[in-house]
Amino acid sequence: MGVDTGKVRIAVLGTGLMGGPMARNLLKAGFPVAVWNRTRAKADALSGEGAEVADTAAQAVADADFVISMLSDGPAVLEMVTAVCDGLRSGAVWIDMSSTKPSEARAQARLLAASGHAHLDAPVSGGTRGAQDASLAIMVGGEADVFARAEPVLRALGRPVHVGPSGSGQLAKLANQGIVAVTIGAVAEAMLLLQKGGADPAAVRAALKGGFADSTILQQHGERMTTGNFVPGGLSKFQLKDLRNVMAEAEGLGLSLPMIEDVTARFQTFCDLLDGAEKDHSGLYLELLHRNGTET
Repeated sequence: MGVDTGKVRIAVLGTGLMGGPMARNLLKAGFPVAVWNRTRAKADALSGEGAEVADTAAQAVADADFVISMLSDGPAVLEMVTAVCDGLRSGAVWIDMSSTKPSEARAQARLLAASGHAHLDAPVSGGTRGAQDASLAIMVGGEADVFARAEPVLRALGRPVHVGPSGSGQLAKLANQGIVAVTIGAVAEAMLLLQKGGADPAAVRAALKGGFADSTILQQHGERMTTGNFVPGGLSKFQLKDLRNVMAEAEGLGLSLPMIEDVTARFQTFCDLLDGAEKDHSGLYLELLHRNGTET
């Protein structure tokens, strides 16, 4: 579907590690973008690239055809929707790209529908590198016709796929986060085994490229683990939040997910007892070192 990017106005609420580079890519694609962030300095950094920096969220969304929220959690998004939905222009579409619960996404959709506005839940995977490279995997829940309207906007950020009705995007993200967390745990164990056994982890990662065990997590996070680079791309506290949401959803469905339950407990230990909340989620490797009574 073609779109005149210069005439489609977008508001981005939340310009942190993910929202900032996403706003930049929308600007690069030619969209007029208004930005707002609770800590204004993070939004001001975008003004030199052509973004309009709003003093309030209400000002940012007032003229927007699409509102993209990238906030910390479901309650923060719902609070924002409640605060500004009456000020949205007619026909505006709210695209929440935060990671929340499916039930929270559906609550956002109901609230917006009551004021005559459409909603998509469109969480992402790919981390800060994917946000910077406009290569995010975007899982979208909501009405198919609304997705069709929003698709040109989302394609400026990555690869959007419509996965079902309202809440389905968040359900897909929970599945993604379960896979990510369990894989991080497995890669951490493999890297420790290699290091303690005397093999070269970097050489082994190269040897495994293209095989069944290969993955982005093996290559990127395996390197982080063995070089001790835990500068956050994906924060561990947010990984733990997502895993708790997975467990809550599983409980509601009457399901037992033992591997995800185990890695959730490990992330809780890492965040709460080992000062890992602000570290990258690959830092689960440090929890494994602690468990094994070793520092390296």
